[in-house]
Parts: sequence; C-alpha cells; structure tokens
Amino acid sequence: FMNKLSKVFCTALLSGVIAISLTACNKNSSNTTMETKPSSESQGENVAVDNSIVIGIPHDLDSLDPHYSKSAGTREVLFNIFEGLLKPASNGELFCAVAGEYRVEDDGLKYIFTLRDGVKFHDGTDVTTEDVIFSLKRCAGLNGDEPIVPAFSYVESIDEKDGKVEVTLNQKHPEILYAFTVAIIPKKAVNDEDVLADAIGTGPFKFENREVQNYLELKKNDDYYGEKAHLDNVKFKVIADSSMIANELKSGSIQMFCRVNDAQAKEAANVCNILEGNMNIVQALYLNNAKEPLNNEKIRQALCYAVDRQKILDLLFSGKGHIIGSSMVPSFEKYYMPELENAYEYNVEKAKELLKEAGYENGFELEITVPSNYQQHVDTAQVIVEQLKEIGVKCKITPVDWATWLSETYKNRKFQSTVIGVDASTLSAEAFLSRFNSDAPNNFINFSDEEYDAKYNEAQEYESLDEQAVIYQECEKILSDRAASVYLQDMVNLVALNKDYEGYEYYPLYIIDAAKIKKVNK
Repeated sequence: FMNKLSKVFCTALLSGVIAISLTACNKNSSNTTMETKPSSESQGENVAVDNSIVIGIPHDLDSLDPHYSKSAGTREVLFNIFEGLLKPASNGELFCAVAGEYRVEDDGLKYIFTLRDGVKFHDGTDVTTEDVIFSLKRCAGLNGDEPIVPAFSYVESIDEKDGKVEVTLNQKHPEILYAFTVAIIPKKAVNDEDVLADAIGTGPFKFENREVQNYLELKKNDDYYGEKAHLDNVKFKVIADSSMIANELKSGSIQMFCRVNDAQAKEAANVCNILEGNMNIVQALYLNNAKEPLNNEKIRQALCYAVDRQKILDLLFSGKGHIIGSSMVPSFEKYYMPELENAYEYNVEKAKELLKEAGYENGFELEITVPSNYQQHVDTAQVIVEQLKEIGVKCKITPVDWATWLSETYKNRKFQSTVIGVDASTLSAEAFLSRFNSDAPNNFINFSDEEYDAKYNEAQEYESLDEQAVIYQECEKILSDRAASVYLQDMVNLVALNKDYEGYEYYPLYIIDAAKIKKVNK
C-alpha cells in the first residue's frame, strides 16, 4: 500500500459501505484535524435462516486480554471484539473508531482525541475518557510495566482535558498513530478479572461462549455504532490437526479456513471458493543466534546459501508467494528492499566453503522446532531438511503444539532453529524491526548487533516517515548481511470460503474481519 503508511484517514461509516474521506486541514489553525460521522442504524439486510458461520482456526487463543495476547492467530480473532481509538481498514488506511476525531498539534508532541458519541462496551456501559486513559496507560507501561507497543515508549503522559484525551510524547514519533489501534477496554478491568474473562470490547461482535482448546462463540453486537455485522453468530473452531482441515471443509463442519495449503485448497475446491492474497508475514528459518554453532555468522550465512527458496515455493505453493531477503514484507513498499531478495542465491558450493572456514567442514546437527498445527511451516521445514543434507547438515524436526511453542520456543528461547511466520501486529514497519534490538523482550532469536541497535535508535529520531524509511532499510540490510535468520517468503494466503458465503476481505495484517462476511443471496 504505497504511501498509505504516511496517510491517516477517518471514515464515514455509511449504510453497508465504508466510505473513505479526508477532512481538509483547518486553514484558520495550525493544527491537523480529522473527524468522522456516525453511521446509519439500519442496513436493510434480509436475515437468513441460520445466519451464522463456523470458521476453523489452527490453535486456541492464547489470551482474551487484547493487550497481552502474543500470537497473530489470537489477534486476528480478537479484531472482531475489540477496537482502538483508530482502526485499520482493508486498504491499509486508518480510520476513527472509538475516537470520533483527533488532531495532532504542530510540534508533533501532542495527540488530542475526542471520543465518538454513543460508543458502548458490550456490557452496555458507555465508553468514557477514563476507560481510554486506563487502556492507553496500560499499553504504554505508565503503570510501571514495560510498554506493550514499542511506539508507546515515547509517551510521556496521558491526561484528560476539556473532555478529550491528550497524549503527550517526549519526542516526535509519527508512527505512534498506528499504536492507537490498541484495544480500549473498561477501566474496571483493573479490579475485576471477569471483565477480561468476558472479553468486553466495543467491536461488531461480542463474546458469547468459549470452550478452551475447542471453540470460541461470538454474537452480533446489535448496539454497534458503525456498520453492523451481516451474520448473527460466528464460531471459531479449533482444528489443531491440520490433516483434518480439508475434510472439515468438505463435510460442512466448518465453512471457512484461512491459510490452507495448495493440496487442501484443491481438495476443498468443490464446496469452497479459494481466495488468494498475501499473508503479510515474514516466514523464515529463524536461528537462535546465541546457540552454537549458530552464533557463528559464517554458519548462518552457509545455511542461507544452502536453502533454495524458489524450490520451496514451487514444491509446496505452486510457485505462489513472494521471496524476501530480510524482515520486511513487500506491501510495506517504502520500507521494502527488493534487492535483498537475491542476497543469498542458492549456492551449495559457497555454503560448503563457509562451513569449512567456520570449522564445520563435515557439517553439524540442527534441530528445527515447528508448531505442528501450522502445516505450511511443517511442510517448509521438511523441504529444508532435504536441502541442508547437501551441505552435511543433519536436521531433526521437532513438532510441538502451539502452547509449547509459545512458552518454550518464543518466550523461553529454548530452541536451535524454528520455522514460523512473524507479522507486523500493526500497520507500522517498526513492528517488523523493533524485535531485533539487542534488549528487546520479544527478540526471540537473540540477535545482538551494535550497528543494528545504533541504526534502529537513529531511525526513531527522525520526524519524517520517509527519512525514517531510509534508516529502516539499513537495518534490514544488516539483518541480511549478518544472516540473522534464513529469510524465506511472504507466504500466499489461500482462504477457503464455502460457496454459500461471500464478503471476505484481505487486510495488510493478520485479520479475519467476520463482520464483512455474509450469506450469498440465492
């Protein structure tokens, strides 16, 4: 979405559509103001019998707390329940959600939000400035914890003034706009754990029921201020055994599954429309830079040369997907460096030379930990195993369930290598790169490089996103040059949607927007 990261829109939510509009700057003032109009109350939909859908997901949600959920798979579901002051649209822009309008002061250090009238939490209570301030302070770490979103580390204070919420920064940081998509939750959650357990938000669906490791049920929010959901009920069903996905789709036990592989798509094609888009994730063989022999840069470079990424795409994804060379995806166009795609062209002899220089002429043993519920990562790991045999690296795949991967691999960093996809979590390019700072709490590969740290910190000093993008590209090149991991692809996202449904939209983030899906009129 070229130039979209430098634009922020608020939208008028009209009957049945999202109309994007830009309110001109107030020419009598030096402040930038953006606003929205509320939507109409009725969409005139004909409600179908059994107006519901069952959507398969590969693992259970790791948390119903939107601020502390870790996985992209959790965030894509919670998108339907929670909203921030701002919210992403499927075209990559931001529009006002809980906020009705906002402005940025001339010095770029103060963001002033006016709440939208009539926004209620799912328990029927009005959203207040106190709720917003509580939520933002929680995410900014102003309660004594670490900031949940890196951009919020620049927040100095969050206060109420004249019925508005004022966020003051200690230095300019334009990318903070994307951080204001973080969920607004009730202030009473601080003293009432049931508020979090019941997932009380402001979105188009509200929490109805949950059976851990089995399903999550949502119900249409009839009091939603904006464009209301077409479906009355949505059930997210956990299918941890990826071999069952095609059968579940064919039998009608589920009507939708995102990120099916090529074989599953072909098997389900009789009952489903197969939609094609990008995942907007960085899939890689992530290497624990603190584990021997992966703490040797030449070893990591050898692995990069030994993996034929095009062959992976051809064998597993019918050639679909986009080869990448660092921690950035093509849709973030101003930040992306296509020249890095060929930084490590497949070269077995070069890989062997590097192993010899590093003292591993006869290769070594490598364990690849893979979350078993993601078939595309399992399949990718299997191809990598065969390719690395060519340079004497003997791989062992260790499949683990998702909860184990999160706790042991991601959090505790007890792994040698792993195949997984990393997403941005927000529309900010910063999210792809901040995790590789030496002291970043989510730096799960233990990458540590003084030059990288210096460049990343330098990028934060720029007020212009264009200037910042240049420095971010230098960070990406460092990750590539140091072979921080074996970067593979931004994967194709094949979505199987039962032919009785329509309306699914791709986002430049991990999002399932169930509110857009509806029954096909027959």
